[in-house]
Amino acid sequence: MKQKQIFFLLLILFTAPAINTIIAQDDEPIIYFQMEPLDDSLFIHIQEALFIDPPDPKAEIIADLRDPNNQTISIKGSLYPFLALNPELRARIITYPFKINLEEDINYGSVFTRVVGRLKISKLTQPPTKQQISSTLWYINPFLQMLGGERFGVPIKKDLGISFGFQTRYEGPINSNFVEANFHMLGAYGGAFTNFDPIIQGILSENHNNLIVTTGFQLGYVFPFGNFFEISFLSVTEEFTEKKIKGYYGPDKATVVFNEDSTVKYKAWLVEGSYFNWEFRYPIKVLGSTKGRVYVANYLDEYHFGIDFREMSLAGSTFDFWFDAMPSSKNRLPQYALNLMVQKIAESWAFSTFSIGPSLILSTKADGSFGLLKIFVNFRLKVGSSL
Repeated sequence: MKQKQIFFLLLILFTAPAINTIIAQDDEPIIYFQMEPLDDSLFIHIQEALFIDPPDPKAEIIADLRDPNNQTISIKGSLYPFLALNPELRARIITYPFKINLEEDINYGSVFTRVVGRLKISKLTQPPTKQQISSTLWYINPFLQMLGGERFGVPIKKDLGISFGFQTRYEGPINSNFVEANFHMLGAYGGAFTNFDPIIQGILSENHNNLIVTTGFQLGYVFPFGNFFEISFLSVTEEFTEKKIKGYYGPDKATVVFNEDSTVKYKAWLVEGSYFNWEFRYPIKVLGSTKGRVYVANYLDEYHFGIDFREMSLAGSTFDFWFDAMPSSKNRLPQYALNLMVQKIAESWAFSTFSIGPSLILSTKADGSFGLLKIFVNFRLKVGSSL
């Protein structure tokens, strides 16, 4: 199967479930339901009215209106009287269009027939927040991810701040020793990167497509009038010594694959030189996501196409989804990376701040076949409030 066909197959596979949820609500009133977290402002207002501090825009909220004399609302497992809310909020909850009916009968066929999303087209996609389209505030990001993804961005004073992250923004799990830190000001940024070898040292197979760096610096700028186009310059300042090359290409590292005649078939890329990079992106909200983008980029002479969404909501679940396709590179084999992390699996403060799930890479394996190159458990912490 050609790589382009694989890319479109994966795209269809992961977008089909969302398309299937675009159906209308039933006319029959629902009086025992969980509210889909697709309206951040309403969820915050409900919790503020009940003196819940800080409010969580992705909290699990269940309304039980079956008994007229004992109507309740449950927020993250804590029960409150429905009448504790003012009439306006009660009316908004009763008429809330995105409900999961908890009175539905479940049977063995429900996994195939039950469509729990009941989303309207107007809520499938929404305009992004003002911060997401700002060329000076785009870097602000409360999500600290263990491997890859967008950088963790801390605002010191609005358009002045810092960011850092492990692996590049486009790299799959445990496939690069790249670590970076940057200083941001008025849409421009500058920083340094270096190698953190423990990221890749624990894996002893299928390392022939690794991206390996030493140290260097980078400068970048996001064009004003919207967060849609970013350019950057990256330069490696430390060369690979013979000792380092032997260490990265050691016989036990699985970074080099040989042909039968002992010539090199595949090998990991030791990054050297300077590169001009760019990314064209369109910030968007999908399924109530608090941060998201669709992008095409050229980074280190490698082309990338992908989507990245945080805190999407579907059928009562909150999850992150990222997919990156690298179909063309001057130094490595094409690869396709995917990351899926699920929220609401922990308790207390971690209920809405901790997400965990699989992260994987599909590419050409050492034996020449196309398949699963690497898979690892990835996680992220939500350190700040939602965007």
